[in-house]
Amino acid sequence: MSTIMNPFLRLKKYNTKGNLWVYILTLLKDKPNYGWDFPSDIEERFGFRPGKITPYRVLYSLELDGLVTSEQKGQRRVYSITKKGLAELEKVKDFYNNIIRAL
Repeated sequence: MSTIMNPFLRLKKYNTKGNLWVYILTLLKDKPNYGWDFPSDIEERFGFRPGKITPYRVLYSLELDGLVTSEQKGQRRVYSITKKGLAELEKVKDFYNNIIRAL
């Protein structure tokens, strides 16, 4: 039995959980969101479920990079996409569209 991951499964892994920030920015483009809601929202919209903590690590990095902002509302933190985040998401869409056209 081969220990090498099937090429399609590897592609799927790197284009889902491996690039979780794309899905987070996409959801934030539609509306601000609480960190805790991302796993279920991602599963509902994109068909895979990240861990409960992973989105927080990604959100922390996105905030450091200026792609999202957050504010405390009661006991919860609400995240919103910035103009820089929207611009980065457009780059992602262009990247994938170019790949799809080439395929």
